Amino acid sequence: MAAQRTQLADGRWHFQHGPIDIVIGANGQASALEAAHADAWCRFASILDELVSELALLRAPLAGECPLQGVIARRMWQACLPYAESFITPMAAVAGAVAQELIACYERSGVTRAWVNNGGDIALHLASDQSLRVGIYADLGRFDLAQLRDGIGTDAQFEIASSMPVRGVATSGWRGRSFSLGIADSVTVLARDAAAADAAATVIANAVNMMDPRITRRPACDVKDDSDLGLIPVTVDVAPLEPDLVAQALQAGLMCAQTLRVSGLIWSAALVCQNQFVSTASIDTVRLRASATRQEEAQPGLQFA
Repeated sequence: MAAQRTQLADGRWHFQHGPIDIVIGANGQASALEAAHADAWCRFASILDELVSELALLRAPLAGECPLQGVIARRMWQACLPYAESFITPMAAVAGAVAQELIACYERSGVTRAWVNNGGDIALHLASDQSLRVGIYADLGRFDLAQLRDGIGTDAQFEIASSMPVRGVATSGWRGRSFSLGIADSVTVLARDAAAADAAATVIANAVNMMDPRITRRPACDVKDDSDLGLIPVTVDVAPLEPDLVAQALQAGLMCAQTLRVSGLIWSAALVCQNQFVSTASIDTVRLRASATRQEEAQPGLQFA
């Protein structure tokens, strides 16, 4: 099936091609936005075929020199390279890398801000003195279709300003569309770009972990026959755990996040598991709420205003 696009009622664009499902929002001068959207659509139409042409290499663990040719594929490889000592494939950064490719179309005069949301992995463009408020929907286990009708409330909010070295936001966890080795409901990462945030969120979510018979794991290839994780066990269900065990798992993930922050690989991270929350120091603008009443745009996972 060919790539498809639809303009939403609020002016955002929805691009879809196979497994790639993207929502794009932007503000600025009408002529600049029209040109940026046209360029983004032109680029989007070729992305899936480009990735499929190197899919076997993208599903292989990082080793040796980068064998990939495509610009997005090479970006995926570079984003995952800091984690090559452990098992990781470039696919850990695919959603963020695709979003990052498209946001480049909006980095032009006349576009004040833009966001490309690839299933919760987001690339940002912010002109000088611009900002975006981001909300976290922390646990997809609480989501139901009624929220799409009534409006999705967020569990936390923070603001990304143009002065910050952050142009990527990504979320990972065992409930998401990708597999996880850990038990985090969500790990949200802010980083220099979307590919870096995507890879780091995967790694940190894997680290929110512990061994307990109430955690159900299955080989990834049994859950999805073409998974790049092969026989590696991935989390498919997590029963309610005692709060001290949840805290133990979150601390393991937080240690991983703090190490990546010190290394300059991320700006900040927020980790959620079974109603407990921890974060790195630089995300202290987060305001968690027991119940959310704001209604905003976007998909489950992250919201923008």
